[in-house]
Amino acid sequence: MTVTQIPAQTGRLLLDYFLQRREAMVETVQELANFESPSTVPASQQPLLNRLQSAFEKRGCRVRRLAGELTGGHLLAIPKQNSPGQPKQLMLGHSDTVWPLETLATMPIYRRQGKLYGPGVYDMKAGITMMLFALEALQALELKPQVLPLVFLNSDEEIGSFESTHHVRRLAKICDRTFVLEPSLGPHGHLKTARKGVGHFTIEVIGQAAHAGLEPDKGVSAILELSFIIQKLFELNDPDAGITVNVGTIDGGIRPNVIAPVSRAEVDVRVLHHTDVNRIEQTILTLQPTTPGIQLKIKGKIGRPPLEKTPRNQQLWQLAQHTATDLGFDLEERTVGGGSDGNTTSLYTATLDGMGAVGDSAHAPGECIYLDPLVERTALLTQLLLAPKLTHSQASL
Repeated sequence: MTVTQIPAQTGRLLLDYFLQRREAMVETVQELANFESPSTVPASQQPLLNRLQSAFEKRGCRVRRLAGELTGGHLLAIPKQNSPGQPKQLMLGHSDTVWPLETLATMPIYRRQGKLYGPGVYDMKAGITMMLFALEALQALELKPQVLPLVFLNSDEEIGSFESTHHVRRLAKICDRTFVLEPSLGPHGHLKTARKGVGHFTIEVIGQAAHAGLEPDKGVSAILELSFIIQKLFELNDPDAGITVNVGTIDGGIRPNVIAPVSRAEVDVRVLHHTDVNRIEQTILTLQPTTPGIQLKIKGKIGRPPLEKTPRNQQLWQLAQHTATDLGFDLEERTVGGGSDGNTTSLYTATLDGMGAVGDSAHAPGECIYLDPLVERTALLTQLLLAPKLTHSQASL
């Protein structure tokens, strides 16, 4: 597909529309951020998802609520006006945040110098707002995408998407492309065209307790062995290959005068390339003890695969870059260490991540979005939704 297949005059129409709707967009971000929705409190998702269901239905969608077992559940919105066999595309996001309940009491939402501050505004209540207004513009301006835009919002992305990944995978398999409305990167709003895969491992070391003063020779120190294991893990780091292995927490032992019978470590692993996933996993899972009499129990995996610069992903990126130029702004790409649900969709379909708001300080005090870019970024998203089909979908909904 060539970029000339998206009419430039449509971009100008969209920019004008979102300029007129800018204040409504900002107010919507504020409203959604006022629904505190931590991943770890499933009940907190319901008021927000109820509000979003109403908002998507108002924009011509039928909405399915997918119940969660240990999470707050998920939302799938499908435009009512569609044709049999019409190809599909996915706008992907999440309703959960990292912020605990009552954060607003000490970190209120406010505007200052062209920015909107507040917990969750950047990651990613603004991205959800962009989805809503993209669909609104298509409806209001009577623009009919050739590729049907679906929306999926999960409520467990910040804790690994452990319940929702199978939904994300199923949707990716039937969609021509996926736009992930995670925040863009940095003050210039770079898109994320590559992400590292993310893994988590726990290592339990079992030794033998003994009195440290009376019979130290009868003990086998799990803490000593863990120190050897940690060194082996850090030797796996390879910055040039994009591999990082970090022992983030350790604990163990009973008392200072007891040879430690048990110790434990939590390990974070990041891998840039699929070709390294199995090797790193197996190296960690098959670690052997150095100290005689030690038993190791190792669990874990690289649960989110890397999002790589595949040909179809790069095709989608190039389309976005040229579309942004037509809209009057520059767009750049970056590789990042954090994972998202885009890591999953990239296995099955063209994926472009970081399509959400421009801002700063995700997951940190001072989290904010820049207000002016909301107009051009939502216009970019909407115009990309109007692009023709890229590839052959693998199934039907």
